[in-house]
Amino acid sequence: MTTDFLKDLHLRGLIHQSTDRNSLHEWLNQSPRSVYAGFDPTADSLHVGHLVAVVMLQRVAAAGHVPIALVGGATGMIGDPSGRSAERNLLSKDQLAANVAGIRGQIESLLLDRGPKVIVVNNYDWMSGINYLEFLRDVGKHVPLATMLAKDSVKSRLDRPDCGLSFTEFSYMLLQAWDFVHLLDVFDCRVQIGGSDQWGNITAGIDLARRLRSTEVFGLTCPLLTKSDGTKMGKTSSGAIWLDPKRTSPYRFYQYWINLDDADAAICLRRLTELPIEEVESLDELGIKEPEKRASQRRLAEVLTELVHGSNGFDSAKQATEIFFGGKIGSVDDETLGEIFADVPSKEYSRSVLDGDGLPLIEAIEATGLAASRSVARRAIEQGGIYVNNVRVTEVSHRLSPNDLAGQKTMVLRSGKKSYSLLRFIP
Repeated sequence: MTTDFLKDLHLRGLIHQSTDRNSLHEWLNQSPRSVYAGFDPTADSLHVGHLVAVVMLQRVAAAGHVPIALVGGATGMIGDPSGRSAERNLLSKDQLAANVAGIRGQIESLLLDRGPKVIVVNNYDWMSGINYLEFLRDVGKHVPLATMLAKDSVKSRLDRPDCGLSFTEFSYMLLQAWDFVHLLDVFDCRVQIGGSDQWGNITAGIDLARRLRSTEVFGLTCPLLTKSDGTKMGKTSSGAIWLDPKRTSPYRFYQYWINLDDADAAICLRRLTELPIEEVESLDELGIKEPEKRASQRRLAEVLTELVHGSNGFDSAKQATEIFFGGKIGSVDDETLGEIFADVPSKEYSRSVLDGDGLPLIEAIEATGLAASRSVARRAIEQGGIYVNNVRVTEVSHRLSPNDLAGQKTMVLRSGKKSYSLLRFIP
């Protein structure tokens, strides 16, 4: 039994553009329908910006329909000019294959392994065997050049004298349009969803389906994921926030959501989670009454970290956060400690200084800048304000040894409640 998919999207602010809304509503409510979203393999991992499409496919399944995720092994060989100010660099076949495998695995992990019976397809499987002359004859003949030139993704590039648009990227729209027709033929898929920058490509597919199959298909776009200041969501000074834990650790991923502004957290709770609207509105109200609790941000970070990294990833991210605020440092690896304390002063020593009598704690405190001098360091220890791995040390004569290591080669020093430094001991 299907639920009102479009009503849910409207409530969550997820509809930017759509074709005939009434006809689309009627068609979706007749029986379970197939709906697809595409993901081009420009990297070997999805990033935060892709989460809208991923969660949209979750919503498709939750509404009783059939989600289809298309990985663009063929279109990825060209590159989508939409939203780009310059030509993309073409990927090698090996890199493209690695990207396709990485993204396909993530989609299956995010959707198939968590309930929704998503169909995952790769457009290279049907595009690779198409003869170029046949494609021009059977498909290209039905796409008016004036229509392609009128698309914003093409016009914006042609209007720029400094870059222009190659025939390779110009043909991208044709390939994506054919994807829509192919999925219509094979799965009776009549709805394509995507970001607002995909509207031109989606409507090209709608027009091609009408010309080639004499049938009505539909398109729907959602707003691009941006912050209230207009910048792209998922972009930081150190780069994109990726879904691959090797690129962005669960801790950094969790912290990204924790640090959002209230307005951005409210939007993300609606667009990126399946939390009931009533719960989201309650979190909004709590944020107004008690903003210091950051309830919306914490709930958002919890839901998305569990979605992307599983319960183990969420637990480790939460533990890492607690460590930064003075929690017990248990079994934490050096890489995670380095990320938690990436912005604090650090000092490197040879691992050998820990052998024998060890390294005087007073010396380490001064060396990392937690104290201006050894006398100040001594006084801080005596007053109970110095911690090693978040455990208070009260002996002025304490010398650091291998037993004080938190990881294999890392030690955390703290003065007072918030002043940290990191010691690294290199073999």
